[in-house]
Amino acid sequence: MSLSLSARAGRLLAGLEGGLNKIMTIWLLLAMSACSMRVGLATMGGGETGVGTAFPYILVTVAPLLSISFALKWFADTDRMSARQVRFDPVGKWQAVSLDEAKAHPLYGPNGFMVSLLIGILLNVPVRLAEYLVAIPAIPADVPAWLSTLHLLMTADVVIMTSLYTVVFVAALKRAPIFPMLLMSVWAFDLAMQLVIAELVTAEGLPVAVAEPLHALLEGNVKKVLISVGLWLPYLILSQRVNVTYRRRIAA
Repeated sequence: MSLSLSARAGRLLAGLEGGLNKIMTIWLLLAMSACSMRVGLATMGGGETGVGTAFPYILVTVAPLLSISFALKWFADTDRMSARQVRFDPVGKWQAVSLDEAKAHPLYGPNGFMVSLLIGILLNVPVRLAEYLVAIPAIPADVPAWLSTLHLLMTADVVIMTSLYTVVFVAALKRAPIFPMLLMSVWAFDLAMQLVIAELVTAEGLPVAVAEPLHALLEGNVKKVLISVGLWLPYLILSQRVNVTYRRRIAA
């Protein structure tokens, strides 16, 4: 990586590390505004709305903020976390090093291409919320059972996955040894969740006009995860930076 690109990545990393409170504030304002507009559209439609209509949107707004707050506490002292418990050795020969040796290595830290991965993980949160707001309407109290089930499942998907991706983001940012395996696990869980939701909503007998765009949305989520896996899994396994930073080892 050239010096200019490395310097740019370093500035982005510093911005992420020092600007989490600002990022959380911006998220709160933008998410609240977007969700308020979505609920407002339901009110304009003339349906009977109440706390139950707004509650899912409160959840999808607050869940990532709570996850970041908890994750910052969980990964506050990652130096004490053992890297030996989360080793992954499908290829290559590696030599374990001490934490001090790892920190002294020129590739230690989530810099370079890792910054792109960090930003990609974090962008999952607004992208998933935006897709949810576009695809799923705010529902009044009295709706068909299939619509209530669909709304519940898609809300759960957004709440759970945005929470998990924010935890993964903080783990990477704070150099937690568990990060590579945690990201792989979240990818696997994300894929499984899309397939489970597809099966459950199909069993509800959705109208064709709803089922087709819904399956397109779920298929799009699966494709995004598979693209991420294809792009970043080799990097997680083979990168010297990832290995020295999170697994505390160097190529033997």
